Amino acid sequence: MKQTFATTLLVTGLLAAPLHADAVGDALEAALAAHAAGDLSTTATQITVAAKEVQALQSAKLAAMLPEAPAGWTREVSTEGGQGMAMIGMAGNFVEGRYANAAGDSFTLTLTADSPVVASMAGMLGNPQMMALMGKIVKAGSQDMLGQDGSLSALAGGRVLVQAQGMDSAAMLPVLATLDFARLPAYDK
Repeated sequence: MKQTFATTLLVTGLLAAPLHADAVGDALEAALAAHAAGDLSTTATQITVAAKEVQALQSAKLAAMLPEAPAGWTREVSTEGGQGMAMIGMAGNFVEGRYANAAGDSFTLTLTADSPVVASMAGMLGNPQMMALMGKIVKAGSQDMLGQDGSLSALAGGRVLVQAQGMDSAAMLPVLATLDFARLPAYDK
């Protein structure tokens, strides 16, 4: 293919253009500059910064998947639990929604994605026969969930572990039924 002067200018302009005007792009640009200068320590640091920024963006998108609180309820969202999991080698994304009603009753709904915890639960929650052996299977909308010792658990698309606990299943199921289990595995797209 014959390269024209205009094509050369376009390609040069694209390569010189910033990756993104955000923290991820800034860290990646800093990593590329450090690498070009032969500074591997700074390169590694900036790659780590970029990875943490990507994880923060993913956590925000995962948190957006939590259902809204029903009428008369409140919802508090936290992404702080994932930091503790990362410290013990359980990387991934973790968000928590705490739902409370006017009577003071509450339950916690957690979404854990791309974590070794999810992989460890896949054998049990990815197999309906195994779920039936472990406890009672209940429906949240069209999603099968394992009811066990006051908690409900399911695996969405082999990627996101959904767990609810703190109240009777009947009280938690209406909220869980509004969770988009089909879209959940692509939460970060």
